Amino acid sequence: MSIRFIDAAEVARRLTYDVAVPLVREAMVALSQGRTRQLLRGIIDLDGENAFGVMPGALDAGPFGAKLVSVFPGNVARGGMSHQGLIVMFDRASGAPVAVVDAGEVTAIRTAAASAAATVALARADADQLAVLGTGEQAQRHVLAIRAVRPLARVTIWGRDAGKAAALAEELGCDVAAAVRDAVADAGIVCTVTAAAEPILFAGDVAAGTHINAVGSSRAGPVEIAPDLVARSRFFADHREGVLSQGAEFLRAKAEGLVDDAHVLGEIGEVFAGTLAGRTAAADVTMYKSLGSIVQDLACAAWLCASEG
Repeated sequence: MSIRFIDAAEVARRLTYDVAVPLVREAMVALSQGRTRQLLRGIIDLDGENAFGVMPGALDAGPFGAKLVSVFPGNVARGGMSHQGLIVMFDRASGAPVAVVDAGEVTAIRTAAASAAATVALARADADQLAVLGTGEQAQRHVLAIRAVRPLARVTIWGRDAGKAAALAEELGCDVAAAVRDAVADAGIVCTVTAAAEPILFAGDVAAGTHINAVGSSRAGPVEIAPDLVARSRFFADHREGVLSQGAEFLRAKAEGLVDDAHVLGEIGEVFAGTLAGRTAAADVTMYKSLGSIVQDLACAAWLCASEG
């Protein structure tokens, strides 16, 4: 059996947000309903902030496979991608490998697409101002993804490097804020996509009714969101088991005695399916914690393999 290779250029050309958002939404519904399977990611720490991860999973009656991904945050400053790797797909009937897909581009798109889907489900209907904290590839992707699902009157970028923030804002036609609090003050939607090791966003920074996509920390350790903001929020996981084991912000808040496991109200797939209440009042602060799920990668890769290029 021949093995198909789908490179980054093909992924970028074909996996638009119009395609990716419903794909990842359905994948998360299937995960919450037990129709797909995934294990907790395995992570090997390398030098400095670098790491290597393995994420295996299986779609419902469809292909199975794994993502092999290197995470090298320093690449971004050199104009490269922080996440690089391969998604290896296997045929469910024969067990044969059938495709290898560029994981860096799929990860970049599906991560932002998942936040966009969560925003549709959890943000106030009238929320039309977006704040993005961070200046890397996911900052750009999140602006594009949220714009694809929600008309926005204003987008504001904040970054620790003011020059990078200004350059990204100019590229995307956004405003720039000098401080986190200024960026999020009027934003009904906030995306944190930084490499921060310690909290940058606190409960006192955000207004009532804000929705937050917490994306930058994808493992136990680095924390973007302060424990008091975790405790204040209606908190939803992409994958409950993963967040209870590897969700850094939740684990920090739990260690400080501010929350327990019940604070993870459930999974975003349950909200998508309508079996779990998301926003219950206009004043709710909602938070979607994204660690990244292999079923999202597999759903996107399976679509790429099944459709014509």
